[in-house]
Amino acid sequence: MHPFRILCTVTFLCGLLLPMSANAQPAGAKGDDFLYRVVQGDTLGDLAQRYTMSFSNWSALQRINGIDDPYRLPIAKLLRIPFSMIPLRESAARVLHLTGQASADGRALSSGSSVQEGQTVETGPNGFVTLQLSDESIVSIPPSTSLVVRRLREFTSVGLTDSVFDMKAGTIETQVAPNDTGVGRFEVRTPVSVTGVRGTRLRVHATPEGSRSEVVTGMAGVDGSAASEVVLRQQQGVAVDSLGKSLGVRKLLAAPRLSPPVRGPGGWSAQFEPVDGAASYLVSVARDPQGGRLVSRQRIDAPPARFAASGPGTHYVFVRALDAAGIGGLDAHEAFEGAFVLSDQSGTPVLAGDGSLIIVADY
Repeated sequence: MHPFRILCTVTFLCGLLLPMSANAQPAGAKGDDFLYRVVQGDTLGDLAQRYTMSFSNWSALQRINGIDDPYRLPIAKLLRIPFSMIPLRESAARVLHLTGQASADGRALSSGSSVQEGQTVETGPNGFVTLQLSDESIVSIPPSTSLVVRRLREFTSVGLTDSVFDMKAGTIETQVAPNDTGVGRFEVRTPVSVTGVRGTRLRVHATPEGSRSEVVTGMAGVDGSAASEVVLRQQQGVAVDSLGKSLGVRKLLAAPRLSPPVRGPGGWSAQFEPVDGAASYLVSVARDPQGGRLVSRQRIDAPPARFAASGPGTHYVFVRALDAAGIGGLDAHEAFEGAFVLSDQSGTPVLAGDGSLIIVADY
C-alpha cells in the first residue's frame, strides 16, 4: 500500500447548490467502487440496469448503500457501485499527436497508432506524445516520462472509461472527460501517491524526491495515512515527499501577465512580469490552445521566454510559474505563427547544443 494515498473525486460543490446537466451524474471512483450522484427520477432498479446490465442487482445496491426506499433516492447522494458488478470490455488509447521519440514496450509509436492495456509508454528527452481515450479524455506525456497503462477498459453499457496509469518517473497532464460525460475511474499512481480524478484538468509529476499534484479545475479530497482528510480545491496543489508525507496544500501561483510574442532573427520571444513566489518558469509550445499537443518545453529562471515552433502554422506558447516545491501555477498563453526548423529524416526537430530548435526559415 502506498504510504500516502491521494484519492481525488471531482463532484459538484455541495451537490445541491448548482443544477446538474443530464449527463453529469457519473462521479468517478473511490477504491474499488464506481461513484454515481443521484438526480431526480433515479431508482435503484434503473441504475442497476444501466451500469450492471441486470435489474435484479438493485437489492445488492440497496444493501451496499444502506438505502431504505429504492424508489425514493436522496437527491445528490453518492451511490457506490462495485466495479466487480459492472461489465467491462477492452479499450485502447489512440496516439493523437507525436513529436520526437516515444515508444510502447520498446516499439516506436506513430501518429494514429494504438496503445493497449499493459503497455509501457516512454518518451525520449525530446519526445512528446498525446493519447486520446475512448471518452475523448486527453493524456499529454512530456519528455523523459515512463508510464505503464495498468488498466484501460470501457463500461459495456455506457460510454465511461476505467483507466489506471502507473507513472515511474516524469509528468502527465490530463483533460479528463472534456465533454462532461463523466468517467468511471481515472487514476494516476506514482511510487508515493495515487490521484484519482473526474472532469478536470490535472497534472501529476513523479520524481525521486516524491510527487506533485495540481488541480487546475475541479475539486479533490486528499487522504493521508497520518492526517485527517483535506480538500484540494480548484487551483490548488500538493507536494508529497519521498516518504509519502504531504508537504501541505497550497494555492497555485497566478498566471504570468504575458505580452504578445515578438519574432526576431533567432525565433520568438515574449516578455512577462515576474510572479510573486515563483522560483522558476515553465515555457511550453503546443499546436492547440488547450496545450494538449505539446512540441517543446523548457524551464527558465526569469523572463523573457524564448521559443520556436515545429513547423508552419499557428502555435501557442504557454508560460507557468513554479514555486519552490516545484508546484506549477496557472498558464498564460499566446498564439504565434510557426517557422520551419531543421529536422532529421523522421521529422524530429534537430536541437542546438543549448537545446533550442534550429530555425531554417521564419513565417
